[in-house]
Amino acid sequence: MDNNRIKIFDTTLRDGEQIPGGRLDAESKLLIAEHLEELGVDVIEAGFPISSPGDFESVRQISKLIKKSTVCALSRAVEKDIDAAAKAIEKAAHPRIHTGIGTSDQHVFTKIQTTRENIVEIVRRSVSYAKKYVEDIEFYAEDAGRTENVFLAQVLEVAIASGATVVNIPDSTGYCLPEEYGAKIKYLKENVRNIEKATISTHCHNDLGLATANSIAGVQNGARQVECTINGIGERAGNTSLEEVVMIIKKHRGQLNYNTGIVSEKLHLISDLVSSTMGMIVQPNKAIVGSNAFAHSSGIHQDGVIKNRDNYEIIDPKEVGVGQSLIVLTARSGRAALKYRLNKLDINPAKDDLEEVYKMFLDLADKKDIIEDSDLKKLASVLV
Repeated sequence: MDNNRIKIFDTTLRDGEQIPGGRLDAESKLLIAEHLEELGVDVIEAGFPISSPGDFESVRQISKLIKKSTVCALSRAVEKDIDAAAKAIEKAAHPRIHTGIGTSDQHVFTKIQTTRENIVEIVRRSVSYAKKYVEDIEFYAEDAGRTENVFLAQVLEVAIASGATVVNIPDSTGYCLPEEYGAKIKYLKENVRNIEKATISTHCHNDLGLATANSIAGVQNGARQVECTINGIGERAGNTSLEEVVMIIKKHRGQLNYNTGIVSEKLHLISDLVSSTMGMIVQPNKAIVGSNAFAHSSGIHQDGVIKNRDNYEIIDPKEVGVGQSLIVLTARSGRAALKYRLNKLDINPAKDDLEEVYKMFLDLADKKDIIEDSDLKKLASVLV
């Protein structure tokens, strides 16, 4: 395996769909799954089969549809959950069961109300049980971000010995700092017996706005799978954003020396698809896929972009499926931007005429948020 290849595990259809109000029907799930495969994701977490008959059926249908990507089903460390997951993915070309349990003292003693010793035994039994169904088993240590490292290492050793091929280290509450999360991955890489037999995966939540930074820190310290969602949707403040991780890796290829199998030119298309089908508007200033990601309204920035796009854009819009940058005319725009937009309309005023139009433009811009092409044509009509 290419040690610099970072696998992308998309959980839009499972963790992403847990966002309040974001329920998807079966047809929409199939459509998104199909686009995820075309995008090039390595693993599609299709759902949580035991949670409802509808979710079970969606996972089953996705398993039959998808041929290249691995189709993964979530379960708790409970036999009936694992049975349902196995049944749902039995037609998948590349099936995976994702099972696990909480490992932090917070979860062990207050949520599950058991002992560390019992957690270890549950891990042993559940992973071994899942292994009877499929070869590819991912184990998640819920709230690993707040789990003491020595105990976490002990749990992962048991999971790997029982047949886990992937070990997932979730920062379930989004609490970790990047250096803390990265150090945790490094510790596990160096202290878990037989860790080379499994892929380390990140699964970071965004409660403090650190999900992407934590995921990248995990990769830099040995993780080779990143779990994420389109547009960063998910529980509470969301999950790691797929498009952010992919473009960070792509734009820092020289420094990080990693790669993914994602076709980045399809990012904007699938972002729009997920947004429209789930009814979840993407915030305008969202990195990579927000409507303002390639829009410039400040005169200084507009002048720089017009002269050379690289002055203010580190990503070519076409790299993520956006047609072109936008020069948005507002009261903060300068003459360069006005002239650029006029030229786009085949209006080419002389220097003195441009100055006259610019004065009228500023008067209008103080009254109107954004100046449209129709406004520019009216302003330029005085030159005829």
